[in-house]
Amino acid sequence: MSQLREMIWADWIWFPEGHGWADLTDHDGKVFPKMQDLWATFPIALCFLVIRPIFERIVASPLASLLGVGDKPRICAPSNPTLETYYCSTSKHPTQSSMESLSKQTDCSVRQIQRWFRRRRNQDRPNKLKKFQEASWRFTFYLLAFFAGLAVLIDKPWFSDVKQVWEDFPKMPLLPSQYWYYVIELGFYISLLVSVASDIKRKDFKEQIVHHVATILLISFSWLVNYIRAGTLIMLVHDASDYLMESAKMFNYAGWRKTCNFIFTAFAAMFIVTRLVILPFWIIHTTLVYPLTLYTLFPGFYFFNGLMVVLQILHIFWAALILRMVVKFLPGNDIVEDERSDKEETESEDEEHDPEQRGKSKNGHMQNGHTPLNNNHRKRH
Repeated sequence: MSQLREMIWADWIWFPEGHGWADLTDHDGKVFPKMQDLWATFPIALCFLVIRPIFERIVASPLASLLGVGDKPRICAPSNPTLETYYCSTSKHPTQSSMESLSKQTDCSVRQIQRWFRRRRNQDRPNKLKKFQEASWRFTFYLLAFFAGLAVLIDKPWFSDVKQVWEDFPKMPLLPSQYWYYVIELGFYISLLVSVASDIKRKDFKEQIVHHVATILLISFSWLVNYIRAGTLIMLVHDASDYLMESAKMFNYAGWRKTCNFIFTAFAAMFIVTRLVILPFWIIHTTLVYPLTLYTLFPGFYFFNGLMVVLQILHIFWAALILRMVVKFLPGNDIVEDERSDKEETESEDEEHDPEQRGKSKNGHMQNGHTPLNNNHRKRH
């Protein structure tokens, strides 16, 4: 085991030639990051998990009430053991042949089967209050994290000159502000990864998991090998737009259309500038291209920048979703809908798929089984 450990943590893997773990030994009052420092992130993550439900109940719920967040009354699906068993064990979206089979088993029409599954799916969908609470929690953290990170970095030389993240690497001493910024951010992302199972599942659920895992690995690795200067810039760039997105979602759930559209426009602009311009052309360029002029390549270099590329691919994916939402609401001045969320199904959606109902809608509504008279013809004299 000792030989395996020495092989894994060999200097040549994690540092450029001529440097190693010995450079991160505390001396002359200078403190450097250590692996055991990361243990502090677990109690911090636990604190976030404990504080979150308290925040949602004491802060988010009254705020939702104040902003008028509410749901339309939902019609519950009537009790039907056969359909419930199929819904839970087979599929929430039965095929046409499955609905015909269920129709025979339950003595219900296909139309009634469609209605039952639609109402049952709506029962499982989270209400707007839960969505609002989640958005409020993330908005509060991202807002505080962004301005705290800005306060930590605004006076640092590498904030304006990104190339200075490599100056005297890896012998850069750790500042107390950097320590707290790191462990709090890492603790929050660990809490998000833990709570993702109970949070609202969106269409990009898998991408969110990949993002959280890549972020945790990136923050942890940058801490271990003292990429802290670059790490703080990366965290700041991510927090710069996230709080705008969460606030736009909050006003969306409250039905504040104009406010939501305005904030979402600001978010889209900030996201594109920070994630598709600043991050790849300044920060990633500094971590991927600029070091080639300073050091010989080493495996840790590939690992760090590989994670950065994964994050950048996810940013491009999310940018496409954001642009789709912008295109939807700008021409018609309509409210922004989160492309990642499932929408509640309505009664009219069943009629669109029902041939009998489509026929009625084309030929006119039925009155007592007969087509109503057309009173628009000219009267004959």
